Amino acid sequence: MTTIQLSSKWRHKLAELPESGMGYQLVDVDLQDGRVLSGLMVFNCEECQSEVSFDPNDIVDIRLHQ
Repeated sequence: MTTIQLSSKWRHKLAELPESGMGYQLVDVDLQDGRVLSGLMVFNCEECQSEVSFDPNDIVDIRLHQ
């Protein structure tokens, strides 16, 4: 499992969204190369846990996982 530190842009966006549970959000992350990483866990709007390593600068969008 890899921990990716999110930039302030994404921290601010996630802070406006509801939590999925105590201190975390389940999110989908869209990357520049077209990949969508689904169901990632983000703790405290800043630390994203992923089994796939990616550059946080390649994030195009983050939204709550449905």
